[in-house]
Amino acid sequence: MCIAYLALGDPQWPIFIAANRDEYHARPSTPAAPWPDHPLIIAGLDIQAGGTWLGLGAHGRFALLTNYREPGHQILQAPSRGALVRDFLLSAQTPGSYAQITHISGLAYNGFNLIVGAPGEAFYVGNRSAQTEATMITPGRHVLSNHLLDTPWPKASRLRHALDALPLSSNISHTVEQAFAILRDTTQAVDDALPDSGLPIEQERLLSSPFIISPNYGTRCSSIVAVHRDGSAFFGEISYDPAGRITERHDWRRPNLNP
Repeated sequence: MCIAYLALGDPQWPIFIAANRDEYHARPSTPAAPWPDHPLIIAGLDIQAGGTWLGLGAHGRFALLTNYREPGHQILQAPSRGALVRDFLLSAQTPGSYAQITHISGLAYNGFNLIVGAPGEAFYVGNRSAQTEATMITPGRHVLSNHLLDTPWPKASRLRHALDALPLSSNISHTVEQAFAILRDTTQAVDDALPDSGLPIEQERLLSSPFIISPNYGTRCSSIVAVHRDGSAFFGEISYDPAGRITERHDWRRPNLNP
């Protein structure tokens, strides 16, 4: 997953996430769905490494991951970053405890940003951050791309500005449709505003839009998670082909995610 927007602490919808997963089209994965052995967890599955990038579990627990862009600094045989999301969803650890343990072990992985949370609390871990411990995320609206939390890369600022204007209301279906439309923004940044992450400018340009379309690498799916104050939840996902065309959509509504 390469960009995620989080609105945390709203009185009616304390958790709202809108995210795009960018990945090589050839990398095998399954769309989000309740896991057969753990039906209270809704998440996709990376078939190649066995992890996931975004998921929702019981009691409104959630986790999401983005890679930290640092070309030329890959650790060979590093453990799967997607396992960090999977393991939190399968665990009973508090978000704070899990985040701190991940912070301690984080340097074994290639660059990542991880957010884990539940109603009332969320924590951020970036293994390329200078923070000395996992960071509690304050209530409000945040965005995460392929740098650190709330880094104002053009795509992150553009998505945040658009979604900040979207009210969270009792008509969550209307909010979801508007958010999905916003996530399909293919506007690229002007060259002077592009980040310098070590990639050739053509690649920086391609990756600078919230929604990416290219034959080999691009936005594979858009996902929206919303947890209501009463414990009910919504998880919606739209999948795309390499041309950016919708291939499938799935929505799950649960009156209460508690077992």
